[in-house]
Amino acid sequence: MMKRLPLIAFWVLLLLPALSWAQENRITGRVVDAKTKDPVPFASIGLREEGTGALTNEYGYFQLAGLEKTSQDSLIVMTLGYERTALFIKRGSTEDLIIELKKREVRLGEVKVVGGKVKNLELGSKSNNPGEGMIQGLPGSQYAFFVKNDKQKKLGNVRTVSFYIGENGFPREPFRVRLYKADGNYNAPNTDLLTENVVVSASRGGEWYTIDLSTYNIPAPEEGFFVAMEWIVGGDKFYTTNFMDNYTPYGQIMRPTFEYKESRTWSYTIGKGWNLLTLANGQGRRYNAMIKAEVDMIK
Repeated sequence: MMKRLPLIAFWVLLLLPALSWAQENRITGRVVDAKTKDPVPFASIGLREEGTGALTNEYGYFQLAGLEKTSQDSLIVMTLGYERTALFIKRGSTEDLIIELKKREVRLGEVKVVGGKVKNLELGSKSNNPGEGMIQGLPGSQYAFFVKNDKQKKLGNVRTVSFYIGENGFPREPFRVRLYKADGNYNAPNTDLLTENVVVSASRGGEWYTIDLSTYNIPAPEEGFFVAMEWIVGGDKFYTTNFMDNYTPYGQIMRPTFEYKESRTWSYTIGKGWNLLTLANGQGRRYNAMIKAEVDMIK
């Protein structure tokens, strides 16, 4: 005599093919230094055609869903201080990849010794009162604000950068500091000025959080530069841009400022690149990330 399956077991059987497919159609692996074999943390892993991606954790591990739109694609790996790498991927389970990255050669520019007095100059947001709203990102995403040298002063090295951390979300979660030249398409962030990993964590939210960069000897471009916050993940967590139905990471939340009539903030998403924010309030003031910097001003 045939026994009837319990209703729960029946639904589990129906779901097994879908669960099996989800497990088979994924990409996992680890990113390491080609010479030392040490893990490369916080590297972005993007699928060019799929437009999705993920971020390695501090141990270099990553995972993301496999191909859905196409049968083959290019897996692009990029991170601070290493050469860009691409791998050819086909649909199906691609697990336990070991991706080796080569260190990028950093060519130091000519050091000019300039006479004169050195004073402090503040660039960027000058307000202590954030605007309404929140700026939050997914792992691997960035928000970059252009700290412009409006008065065309003679600049020296970057001293500090500051972010206004919101009181919501998880203010103590770590993030990575990025500095860029405005030499991309349409003056977007492009070339790294800060070529070392600077991962920091604020003690609390609802105030400015300042990072001292004076020991890195970073010359400030005369027109100004971008200061960016990059959201990262830690531990054994793997969050990807196409798993967001199950998890929404908040991490650090920045607050916006409406001090400027021009858009100075760009956002970056793995697999999609940089985009200029053009939101404005009712008074025509643009929605910008609340970021500032201090640099040497040579008199």
